[in-house]
Amino acid sequence: MRLFSWNVNGLRSVAGKGFRAWIDAELPDVLALQEVRAEPHQVDEALTTGLLADHGYHQVFNPAEKKGYSGTATFSRRAPDEVELGLGEARFDSEGRTVITRYGDVRLINCYFPNGQRDLGRIPYKLDFYRLVLARAQAFRAAGERVIICGDWNTAHQNIDLKNWKANQKMTGFRPEERALLDEFEAAGYIDAFRKLHPEQPDHYTWWSNRAGVRERNIGWRIDYHWVAAEVWPTVKAARLHPQVLGSDHCPIELQLTDPPLA
Repeated sequence: MRLFSWNVNGLRSVAGKGFRAWIDAELPDVLALQEVRAEPHQVDEALTTGLLADHGYHQVFNPAEKKGYSGTATFSRRAPDEVELGLGEARFDSEGRTVITRYGDVRLINCYFPNGQRDLGRIPYKLDFYRLVLARAQAFRAAGERVIICGDWNTAHQNIDLKNWKANQKMTGFRPEERALLDEFEAAGYIDAFRKLHPEQPDHYTWWSNRAGVRERNIGWRIDYHWVAAEVWPTVKAARLHPQVLGSDHCPIELQLTDPPLA
Protein backbone atom coordinates (compact mmCIF):
# COMPACT_ATOMS: atom_id res chain seq x y z
CA MET A 1 0.00 0.00 0.00
CA ARG A 2 1.64 3.22 -1.18
CA LEU A 3 0.56 6.68 -0.03
CA PHE A 4 2.21 9.68 -1.67
CA SER A 5 2.08 13.35 -0.70
CA TRP A 6 3.27 16.22 -2.89
CA ASN A 7 3.09 19.99 -2.81
CA VAL A 8 2.80 20.52 -6.56
CA ASN A 9 3.09 24.34 -6.48
CA GLY A 10 0.17 24.63 -8.89
CA LEU A 11 -1.57 21.60 -10.41
CA ARG A 12 -1.98 23.27 -13.78
CA SER A 13 1.73 24.06 -13.82
CA VAL A 14 2.93 20.59 -12.86
CA ALA A 15 0.51 19.07 -15.39
CA GLY A 16 2.77 20.42 -18.11
CA LYS A 17 5.87 18.92 -16.51
CA GLY A 18 5.19 15.19 -16.72
CA PHE A 19 2.77 14.85 -13.80
CA ARG A 20 0.39 12.47 -15.56
CA ALA A 21 3.27 10.30 -16.79
CA TRP A 22 4.59 10.15 -13.23
CA ILE A 23 1.21 8.96 -11.92
CA ASP A 24 0.96 6.38 -14.71
CA ALA A 25 4.37 5.02 -13.72
CA GLU A 26 3.97 5.06 -9.92
CA LEU A 27 0.24 4.34 -9.57
CA PRO A 28 0.00 5.44 -5.92
CA ASP A 29 -2.91 4.00 -3.96
CA VAL A 30 -3.45 7.46 -2.48
CA LEU A 31 -2.00 10.77 -3.64
CA ALA A 32 -2.41 13.79 -1.37
CA LEU A 33 -1.69 17.10 -3.08
CA GLN A 34 -1.10 20.53 -1.61
CA GLU A 35 -0.94 24.02 -3.11
CA VAL A 36 -3.15 22.85 -5.95
CA ARG A 37 -4.18 26.44 -6.79
CA ALA A 38 -7.02 25.33 -9.07
CA GLU A 39 -10.61 24.19 -9.15
CA PRO A 40 -11.47 20.87 -10.82
CA HIS A 41 -12.95 22.51 -13.92
CA GLN A 42 -9.65 24.35 -14.47
CA VAL A 43 -7.61 21.15 -14.55
CA ASP A 44 -6.84 19.20 -17.72
CA GLU A 45 -9.28 16.31 -18.15
CA ALA A 46 -6.34 13.92 -18.32
CA LEU A 47 -5.93 14.50 -14.60
CA THR A 48 -9.60 14.29 -13.67
CA THR A 49 -11.92 12.15 -15.78
CA GLY A 50 -8.93 10.60 -17.50
CA LEU A 51 -7.40 9.32 -14.28
CA LEU A 52 -10.76 8.00 -13.13
CA ALA A 53 -11.31 6.17 -16.40
CA ASP A 54 -7.78 4.82 -16.80
CA HIS A 55 -6.83 3.99 -13.21
CA GLY A 56 -9.97 4.39 -11.12
CA TYR A 57 -8.82 7.47 -9.24
CA HIS A 58 -11.51 9.18 -7.22
CA GLN A 59 -10.71 12.83 -6.57
CA VAL A 60 -11.65 15.24 -3.81
CA PHE A 61 -10.71 18.90 -4.31
CA ASN A 62 -10.80 21.63 -1.70
CA PRO A 63 -9.91 24.87 -3.48
CA ALA A 64 -9.38 28.16 -1.66
CA GLU A 65 -11.92 30.94 -2.00
CA LYS A 66 -9.14 33.15 -3.38
CA LYS A 67 -8.51 32.13 -6.98
CA GLY A 68 -5.11 30.63 -7.77
CA TYR A 69 -4.14 30.27 -4.11
CA SER A 70 -3.49 27.39 -1.73
CA GLY A 71 -5.90 24.44 -2.04
CA THR A 72 -5.62 20.70 -1.49
CA ALA A 73 -6.79 17.54 -3.24
CA THR A 74 -6.74 13.82 -2.54
CA PHE A 75 -6.75 11.19 -5.29
CA SER A 76 -7.41 7.58 -4.27
CA ARG A 77 -8.00 4.37 -6.16
CA ARG A 78 -10.60 3.42 -3.58
CA ALA A 79 -13.53 5.77 -3.10
CA PRO A 80 -13.41 7.27 0.39
CA ASP A 81 -16.10 6.17 2.82
CA GLU A 82 -16.29 9.70 4.20
CA VAL A 83 -15.02 13.12 3.16
CA GLU A 84 -14.55 16.33 5.13
CA LEU A 85 -13.38 19.56 3.56
CA GLY A 86 -11.66 21.74 6.12
CA LEU A 87 -11.42 21.73 9.89
CA GLY A 88 -14.66 23.48 10.75
CA GLU A 89 -13.12 26.91 11.30
CA ALA A 90 -13.77 29.52 8.62
CA ARG A 91 -10.46 31.36 8.82
CA PHE A 92 -8.67 28.16 7.81
CA ASP A 93 -11.32 26.57 5.64
CA SER A 94 -11.58 29.58 3.33
CA GLU A 95 -8.02 28.78 2.23
CA GLY A 96 -8.78 25.17 1.28
CA ARG A 97 -5.97 23.80 3.42
CA THR A 98 -7.38 20.42 4.39
CA VAL A 99 -8.98 17.35 2.84
CA ILE A 100 -9.91 14.64 5.35
CA THR A 101 -10.87 11.23 3.99
CA ARG A 102 -11.77 7.97 5.69
CA TYR A 103 -11.17 4.48 4.28
CA GLY A 104 -12.54 1.93 6.70
CA ASP A 105 -10.91 2.73 10.03
CA VAL A 106 -8.06 4.73 8.45
CA ARG A 107 -8.41 8.51 8.60
CA LEU A 108 -6.11 10.41 6.25
CA ILE A 109 -5.64 14.12 6.98
CA ASN A 110 -4.12 15.89 3.99
CA CYS A 111 -2.91 19.35 5.02
CA TYR A 112 -1.23 22.36 3.53
CA PHE A 113 0.02 23.98 6.72
CA PRO A 114 0.36 27.78 6.57
CA ASN A 115 3.61 29.64 6.07
CA GLY A 116 4.50 32.10 8.83
CA GLN A 117 5.63 34.70 6.24
CA ARG A 118 8.89 36.59 6.12
CA ASP A 119 7.67 39.26 8.54
CA LEU A 120 6.50 36.45 10.90
CA GLY A 121 3.04 38.02 10.92
CA ARG A 122 1.23 34.76 10.20
CA ILE A 123 2.95 32.61 12.78
CA PRO A 124 0.04 32.85 15.30
CA TYR A 125 -2.35 31.74 12.52
CA LYS A 126 0.02 28.90 11.63
CA LEU A 127 0.34 27.69 15.22
CA ASP A 128 -3.43 27.79 15.71
CA PHE A 129 -3.80 25.67 12.58
CA TYR A 130 -1.37 23.09 13.98
CA ARG A 131 -3.30 22.94 17.25
CA LEU A 132 -6.62 22.43 15.52
CA VAL A 133 -5.25 19.66 13.29
CA LEU A 134 -3.88 17.91 16.38
CA ALA A 135 -7.20 18.26 18.19
CA ARG A 136 -9.13 16.82 15.23
CA ALA A 137 -6.65 13.98 14.82
CA GLN A 138 -6.92 13.09 18.50
CA ALA A 139 -10.70 13.07 18.27
CA PHE A 140 -10.53 10.58 15.39
CA ARG A 141 -8.17 8.38 17.39
CA ALA A 142 -10.49 8.53 20.39
CA ALA A 143 -13.23 7.21 18.09
CA GLY A 144 -11.08 4.16 17.28
CA GLU A 145 -9.69 5.30 13.95
CA ARG A 146 -6.11 4.95 12.72
CA VAL A 147 -4.77 8.37 11.76
CA ILE A 148 -2.21 9.43 9.17
CA ILE A 149 -1.42 13.13 8.74
CA CYS A 150 0.45 14.10 5.60
CA GLY A 151 1.31 17.17 3.59
CA ASP A 152 3.48 20.24 3.49
CA TRP A 153 3.98 21.11 7.17
CA ASN A 154 6.07 24.21 6.38
CA THR A 155 8.38 23.51 9.35
CA ALA A 156 11.67 21.64 9.58
CA HIS A 157 11.60 19.75 12.86
CA GLN A 158 15.25 19.10 13.73
CA ASN A 159 18.67 20.47 12.74
CA ILE A 160 19.15 17.48 10.47
CA ASP A 161 16.08 18.51 8.47
CA LEU A 162 17.62 21.52 6.74
CA LYS A 163 21.01 22.30 5.28
CA ASN A 164 21.76 25.64 6.95
CA TRP A 165 20.02 25.33 10.30
CA LYS A 166 22.27 27.78 12.16
CA ALA A 167 21.45 30.58 9.73
CA ASN A 168 17.70 29.93 9.80
CA GLN A 169 16.85 29.80 13.50
CA LYS A 170 15.00 33.13 13.36
CA MET A 171 13.25 32.40 10.08
CA THR A 172 9.73 31.05 9.81
CA GLY A 173 9.85 27.34 9.22
CA PHE A 174 12.53 26.76 11.84
CA ARG A 175 11.61 28.99 14.73
CA PRO A 176 11.41 27.40 18.21
CA GLU A 177 7.67 27.99 18.57
CA GLU A 178 6.97 26.26 15.26
CA ARG A 179 9.21 23.31 16.03
CA ALA A 180 7.60 23.03 19.48
CA LEU A 181 4.26 22.31 17.82
CA LEU A 182 5.81 19.35 16.04
CA ASP A 183 7.09 18.25 19.44
CA GLU A 184 3.47 18.31 20.61
CA PHE A 185 2.45 15.93 17.82
CA GLU A 186 5.30 13.64 18.83
CA ALA A 187 4.31 13.77 22.49
CA ALA A 188 0.73 12.92 21.54
CA GLY A 189 1.86 9.67 19.91
CA TYR A 190 2.53 10.58 16.29
CA ILE A 191 5.63 9.35 14.50
CA ASP A 192 7.53 11.06 11.69
CA ALA A 193 7.79 7.97 9.50
CA PHE A 194 10.81 8.97 7.43
CA ARG A 195 12.92 10.14 10.37
CA LYS A 196 12.00 7.09 12.45
CA LEU A 197 13.29 4.81 9.71
CA HIS A 198 16.28 7.01 8.82
CA PRO A 199 17.30 8.57 12.14
CA GLU A 200 20.84 9.63 11.30
CA GLN A 201 20.71 10.33 7.58
CA PRO A 202 21.38 14.00 6.73
CA ASP A 203 20.88 15.78 3.41
CA HIS A 204 17.40 14.37 2.75
CA TYR A 205 15.11 17.23 1.82
CA THR A 206 11.72 17.85 0.22
CA TRP A 207 11.84 21.58 -0.63
CA TRP A 208 14.41 23.78 -2.31
CA SER A 209 14.41 27.49 -3.10
CA ASN A 210 13.97 28.39 -6.76
CA ARG A 211 17.21 30.38 -6.67
CA ALA A 212 19.70 29.23 -9.27
CA GLY A 213 21.76 26.19 -8.30
CA VAL A 214 20.10 25.61 -4.93
CA ARG A 215 18.43 22.31 -5.78
CA GLU A 216 21.43 21.12 -7.77
CA ARG A 217 23.61 21.66 -4.68
CA ASN A 218 20.91 20.11 -2.47
CA ILE A 219 20.56 23.12 -0.17
CA GLY A 220 17.13 22.18 1.06
CA TRP A 221 14.63 21.68 3.86
CA ARG A 222 12.61 18.61 4.81
CA ILE A 223 9.19 20.10 5.52
CA ASP A 224 6.88 17.48 3.96
CA TYR A 225 5.94 14.55 6.19
CA HIS A 226 3.82 11.53 6.85
CA TRP A 227 3.16 11.54 10.61
CA VAL A 228 1.40 8.34 11.66
CA ALA A 229 -0.36 7.57 14.92
CA ALA A 230 1.43 5.00 17.09
CA GLU A 231 -1.21 2.37 16.34
CA VAL A 232 -0.43 2.71 12.60
CA TRP A 233 3.31 2.33 13.06
CA PRO A 234 3.40 -1.52 13.11
CA THR A 235 2.05 -1.47 9.54
CA VAL A 236 4.71 0.95 8.19
CA LYS A 237 7.03 -0.82 5.77
CA ALA A 238 8.97 2.09 4.26
CA ALA A 239 9.12 5.86 3.95
CA ARG A 240 10.91 7.47 1.05
CA LEU A 241 11.60 10.85 -0.50
CA HIS A 242 11.76 11.27 -4.28
CA PRO A 243 14.00 14.30 -4.94
CA GLN A 244 14.67 13.16 -8.50
CA VAL A 245 11.05 13.94 -9.42
CA LEU A 246 10.88 17.48 -10.80
CA GLY A 247 7.99 19.77 -11.66
CA SER A 248 7.64 21.60 -8.34
CA ASP A 249 9.89 23.23 -5.75
CA HIS A 250 8.89 20.29 -3.52
CA CYS A 251 9.36 16.60 -4.25
CA PRO A 252 6.92 13.74 -3.63
CA ILE A 253 7.18 11.72 -0.42
CA GLU A 254 6.03 8.13 -0.04
CA LEU A 255 4.72 5.98 2.79
CA GLN A 256 4.42 2.21 2.33
CA LEU A 257 2.19 0.11 4.57
CA THR A 258 2.17 -3.67 4.88
CA ASP A 259 -1.49 -3.59 5.85
CA PRO A 260 -3.77 -2.80 2.89
CA PRO A 261 -6.44 -0.63 4.56
CA LEU A 262 -7.15 1.36 1.41
CA ALA A 263 -7.34 -1.49 -1.11
